[in-house]
Amino acid sequence: MSTVLPYRHIFFDLDHTLWDFDANAIESLAELYDHFKLESRAIGPFEAFYQHYLTHNAILWSRYEKGYITQEELKWRRMWRTLLDFKIADEPLAKQMSEYFLQILPTKKRVFEYTFEILQYLTEKNYGLHLITNGFEKTQRSKLDHAGLTPYFTHIITSELSNSVKPKREIFDFAVKQANGKISECIMVGDNQEADIGGAQGAGMDAVFVNHINAVSSKNPKYTIMHLKELENIF
Repeated sequence: MSTVLPYRHIFFDLDHTLWDFDANAIESLAELYDHFKLESRAIGPFEAFYQHYLTHNAILWSRYEKGYITQEELKWRRMWRTLLDFKIADEPLAKQMSEYFLQILPTKKRVFEYTFEILQYLTEKNYGLHLITNGFEKTQRSKLDHAGLTPYFTHIITSELSNSVKPKREIFDFAVKQANGKISECIMVGDNQEADIGGAQGAGMDAVFVNHINAVSSKNPKYTIMHLKELENIF
C-alpha cells in the first residue's frame, strides 16, 4: 500500500531555489557596470567589481536577516561598500547604482532547469503552492511576473508583507495562516539551510533542502534533492 503524504501546501523559496539569482544578478551587474562607466572610475575589470559586490552583499544580507539593518540600508550599502573598496566614497552614486540594479534585476528571466515543469506537475496534483521569500515586495513580484511564475502561486509572502524574515518563526506562522492551513500539512522547499530549512524546522514544518551546489547538509532536513525534478519522487 502506498503512503499518502499529509501535505496540502508547499511553500517555495524563490532566489537560488526556482529563480537563478546568480545568473540573473551577474547579467544585471554587468549592465550596471557598463551603464555607470565604472571601469573609467578606476574600478578595474568587471570581475573585480563583481567579486567585491558578492562579498558585501552576503555580509549585509546576513545582517538584514538578523535585524541589524533595514531593507533600505541593505539596498544601497552593498554598493557603497563595494565602491569604498576601490577608494570611491560617493554615496549618491551608490544610491543611483542601487536604484538601477533593482530596476533591471527583476526583469531577468533565468530559472533553474525543470522549474515550470515541476510547478505544473504539483499544480495538477492539487497542492496549494505558495512562496516565502526574504526579498523585497516590489522586486520579488516583478521577478515572478517577468519570469512567468506568478500564476502558479496562491500566496506570495515576502519579509515586507509579513514584517518578519526567515528564519524567524513569525514569517512561517504568517504564511501558514495566509494559506489557511496547518503546520502539519505544510512543507518548505528551499536552498538556504539557515533561512529555509532551519526556519521551517523552528516553526515545526517539514522541509526539502534543494542542494543545487552539493553542500554539506547541517540541518537534517526531511528530504534532500539535487534537482527540482526529484520533487516528483516526494509528492
